[in-house]
Amino acid sequence: MAAGIGIGRFVYTPILPPMVEALSLSKAEAGLIASANFVGYLAGALLAAVRLPGSRRAWLLAGLALNAVCLAAMGVATSLVLFLLLRLAAGIASAFCLIFSSALVLDRLATTGRSGLSALHFSGVGIGIAVSAALVATLSDWRAMWLASAALALVAAVAVVMTVPAEAAPSTAAERAPRTKLSSAFVMLAVAYFLFGIGYIITATFLIDIVRGSPAIRHLEPYAWVLVGIGAAPSVVLWGALGRRIGILPAFAVASLVEAAGVVASVLWLQTIGVVIAALFLGGTFMGLTALGLIGAREAGEGDPRGRIALMTASFSLGQIIGPVFAGIVYDATGSFTVPSLAAAAGLVLAALFSLMAQRQRHRRA
Repeated sequence: MAAGIGIGRFVYTPILPPMVEALSLSKAEAGLIASANFVGYLAGALLAAVRLPGSRRAWLLAGLALNAVCLAAMGVATSLVLFLLLRLAAGIASAFCLIFSSALVLDRLATTGRSGLSALHFSGVGIGIAVSAALVATLSDWRAMWLASAALALVAAVAVVMTVPAEAAPSTAAERAPRTKLSSAFVMLAVAYFLFGIGYIITATFLIDIVRGSPAIRHLEPYAWVLVGIGAAPSVVLWGALGRRIGILPAFAVASLVEAAGVVASVLWLQTIGVVIAALFLGGTFMGLTALGLIGAREAGEGDPRGRIALMTASFSLGQIIGPVFAGIVYDATGSFTVPSLAAAAGLVLAALFSLMAQRQRHRRA
């Protein structure tokens, strides 16, 4: 998770500002590169949802290898087309890393009766973000940042090779499971997940660019993304605990509102405390929301949940694809990320409302 998601997907954010300056990229082009990664993630998630030949471990290792290669190639690429293709491939790799590592780890934890440790697995995303951000902050050249990130991801991949054993033959029970059935509660939750995808990704893509472009807080550039990672590491544990206390969907609503506050702070409170709140609120919610949404999808219907999880992934990915392109276009037209960020915050508020509507529908069915 640290290599494929924390580094593979999110290291683009702290590298983006010096890369944009060096190559004179427009914000629309920067957003397009980000969206290419999310298109790849969508494709990878849908591909991983079907029955692929070979073991899950083999596909995980393939994803980790492709991830490291794509990161290194970003440091030597010279054209927008190559950047788009590489981030597209990296998105596929990230999806494979997430899905196959989660399948392996969660199955092993369930077998050993230690499912409560699953939050530690998801905390790898925050660890990867924090470590890669700290590494990138020590470098000044954007090409060196990509190459160093690739080396870090490769070290993590080697660790996986050494620690993840070969698996037993998978059960065929899933193939005999009943066909996926959808409910109105699930549809509302999928809409909320789509809005969450748009709502978090604009800040997740452009936060460091916002900090770099604001003279009063530019000195915080090396630290802001580290704070995001620090906030992300324990977030699944905390939001999971709240979900068990008040319910998964109400917890999703609360997390959406907290994230909305962080998104607003990122553009309307351009001071040190505002940046700290924006980074911690973003990091402290996005992985928790991801986990809560998928747990909610499993519970929001009957039959095999894999179809619902695939649809949730598609909904989330579509929001991620739209967000950066929309923000980049609006920035090029207005010279500011304020409008797209406030639109994203409004989307998160709507996500909270839709999740509560889904909760009400579940209670009616019960």
